[in-house]
Amino acid sequence: MIEPPLAPGHTRLRQAVIAAHDLEAVAGRLRREFGLGEPFADEGVSWFGLRNAVFALGDTFLEVVSPAQPATSAGRLLERRGADCGYMLMFQVPSLEPVVARARGAGVREVFSVSLEDMAEVHLHPADMRGAIVSVSEPRPPSAWRWGGPGWERRSAPLRVAGARIAVADPEAVISRWGAILGELPAGVEVVLDEGEPGLVEILLAEESEGRSVAEGSEGRSVAEGSEGRSAPAAPRTPLDLGRVRVTVAAR
Repeated sequence: MIEPPLAPGHTRLRQAVIAAHDLEAVAGRLRREFGLGEPFADEGVSWFGLRNAVFALGDTFLEVVSPAQPATSAGRLLERRGADCGYMLMFQVPSLEPVVARARGAGVREVFSVSLEDMAEVHLHPADMRGAIVSVSEPRPPSAWRWGGPGWERRSAPLRVAGARIAVADPEAVISRWGAILGELPAGVEVVLDEGEPGLVEILLAEESEGRSVAEGSEGRSVAEGSEGRSAPAAPRTPLDLGRVRVTVAAR
């Protein structure tokens, strides 16, 4: 079941990330299939040896990353999976500090951390969290999202990232770990049994009403009024399989 957006104070899935061999090909398919706007290319991901394309969907985000050099974490995952695959889930929390404290207390390693004026964020090691890299983010203000790029509200499509499916050998252990670290298992996240441990296997999108504001503080601009450069979506919106990850749209 697709969950509605959460009220302030809860942990929320804000961005989902796909790893792809061919960035342009996968980004192009997503635009055509789901009528997405122009993606943002964040030069900052070169720090990880990557290139990316970030699509705004309502006030949530769908990102595609591709290796730009050898020996990247995304490249190693692509080699292990043998195809394009799910890579990371990024959760917005009211306060980062208690989440970091719980993670450190549980022995969960940090693979990246940053503290900026408008964003504090930590990436947690997938071997400790299981299933995917888990990013925990505290945007300032909460309606902001640095990784979407300047003017993301104008490029936003009338969709949102509403959930994800994680497939692992021990679902109960992963549910317990994610819930303990994040404070709750975020709405829309489902953990299922698969002995092969393929990780992030499905990203769930939901349709937005044309009049819903993309973010608190966006001057009342609705998704329909503020979107620029959207492609006309293919009809019907059938699930899109990208290697080992599926992107599915469910009606509101």
